Amino acid sequence: MKMMRVLSKFFNKALLAGATPLLAACAASAPSVSAQSTTAPADTARRPAAPAPLPAEDVRKYRPAAATTPPAPTPVAAATPAPVKAPFVAPASQVNAQIEQRLRDQAFTNEKVKYTQGYRILAYVGLEREQAMRIRREVISRYPDETDYLTFKQPVYRLYIGDYTSKLEAARGMARVRPLAPKAELEASSVLLNKVP
Repeated sequence: MKMMRVLSKFFNKALLAGATPLLAACAASAPSVSAQSTTAPADTARRPAAPAPLPAEDVRKYRPAAATTPPAPTPVAAATPAPVKAPFVAPASQVNAQIEQRLRDQAFTNEKVKYTQGYRILAYVGLEREQAMRIRREVISRYPDETDYLTFKQPVYRLYIGDYTSKLEAARGMARVRPLAPKAELEASSVLLNKVP
């Protein structure tokens, strides 16, 4: 066993030592490649593409032919007539009885709605009733159309002004009330619709 290992090592070394000069000789005898020569090896050379097979049927008759002469100019006097417009027909708005009934029902239901989401101006929050009443009188005297709500939840008085359905309306009302109540702020709440004077 030991002898076989020694022989195999010796044989491998001898084989490698003998193969190195052989490889060097092959490299030296190879044809030199110059910079100008761009020929590829025979197995990787590009071969010319085979021509596409012709169709069994002659398709030249289907190909568009290019016009060899330019088209004759059209005379100015022989202009094309203006297209005739069709007369205007007013659309008929036909609403059947069932849809009309549903619309009436919805309108009746909407009449019963008294509140919606909106904004009110919180003009005063504090412990003094007299100050809340003073701000209320000033707002009513200057803007009689504005609705005011004075609430008392012990020990705090709150004065709300207006019923605004949009934030833009509330901001306009706030600009009017700000000189009378400098600490006023907007508050989202449910507001009254269809106020009856």
